Amino acid sequence: MYGMWDPAAYLTYGDLRGRPFHELVARVQAERPRRVVDAGCGPGNLTATLARRWPAAQLEAFDSSPEMVDAARAEGIAAEVADIGTWTPKPDTDVLVSNAVLQWVSGHAELLRRWVDLLPSGAWLAMQVPGNFNAPSHVLTRRLAASERWRTRLADVSLRGADAVDDPEDYADLLADAGCTVDAWETTYVQPLHGENAVLEWITGTALRPIRAALADQDWDEFRGELAELLAEAYPQRADGTTWLPFRRVFVVARTP
Repeated sequence: MYGMWDPAAYLTYGDLRGRPFHELVARVQAERPRRVVDAGCGPGNLTATLARRWPAAQLEAFDSSPEMVDAARAEGIAAEVADIGTWTPKPDTDVLVSNAVLQWVSGHAELLRRWVDLLPSGAWLAMQVPGNFNAPSHVLTRRLAASERWRTRLADVSLRGADAVDDPEDYADLLADAGCTVDAWETTYVQPLHGENAVLEWITGTALRPIRAALADQDWDEFRGELAELLAEAYPQRADGTTWLPFRRVFVVARTP
C-alpha cells in the first residue's frame, strides 16, 4: 500500500524502535485476554513479545506488506496480509495493539471510533504513532522533494505532514467521547545513532519509503546523497561518532466501556 517494505532496513536500530512498543504495551493491564491482535505487525519481532506475555491468548497479526508478513512468518508468527483500514476485530478481541502504523492511515480517527464500537466491553486498545513530522528530518525531506530538481519526478508521492497525527489530548478527547477510560501521553526520545549518515539510514526504512518506491536506482542514490548533506548539517555528528536524534512519539491506551 505504501511501497515495498524492507524488513532489514526496518530492523536497523531494533532496540530503539522497539522501546516505544514496550512502553506502550506495559500500560495494558489485561490479565487473561482471549485474543490479542498486533495490527501492523511488521517483521514480527515485537509481536513475539505479545505471545510470551499472554501465552494462553489467540494471537492475531497482520500487515499490509507481503515482505513484512513473510519476515514475521519466518519468525514463527502466523501473520496475514491485510489492510488496516478495512480490517475488523473479531468479537473476542480483548487486546488490540497498533504500533507506529496509523500515521499512514488518513482519517484514522474514524477508524479508532469504529474499533471502539466493535471491541467487546473492557477491551484494551493501545496505539503509538510518531509525532515528529515537523522535525528537521521530515521538513528537509519534504522541502527537497518539492525542489525544482525533484518535484516532477516525485509529483505523485504524498509525504506525511504535521497533520498526519494528532496530539495526545485530541486522541484522549476522541476516545473519552466514545466512553473509554483513556491514558494518553507523549515522549520525546533523544536517540543515540551511530555511523555515517545515521539519520538518513534511520528514516530510509520508514519516512523515505514512498520516495524510494517512486525513483529508479540512480535517482534514488542521487536523492539520498543530496538529503544526506542537509541532514548532516541539521544533525551534526559528535566527535565520539554519536548523532542525537530527538524523536517525539504519541501514545494512547484506552479501555472500552
